[in-house]
Amino acid sequence: MKVLVVDDNVMTRSMIKDLLTEMGHIVVGEAGDGDEAAKLFKELKPELVLLDLIMPGRNGLDVLPELRAADPAAKIVMVTAVQQDTISKELLEKGASGILHKPFMYDELEALLKQMA
Repeated sequence: MKVLVVDDNVMTRSMIKDLLTEMGHIVVGEAGDGDEAAKLFKELKPELVLLDLIMPGRNGLDVLPELRAADPAAKIVMVTAVQQDTISKELLEKGASGILHKPFMYDELEALLKQMA
């Protein structure tokens, strides 16, 4: 699967990229904020976006509707350390395909990606 990784933390992006590559996916781009994510999403047309919730500037919750509007069929997984049912519910209502809670294990990411395939 072609994946866009969006996270403001370079180390987190690198770790996710390594895991995805190990699983046989292709990371087509990386973004460190919401504006860059929206731009790359439209340019690269990834099959899946791993979108961090909390970032400086436009956060994942702000960008999610824009990505969904650009491609209603896009698979967008929110990645967050926030573990609150109200936030999770709001993310799913706004169009998230799934939620991955940090810190996550290889197996959790792999299982989620299989659901998205």
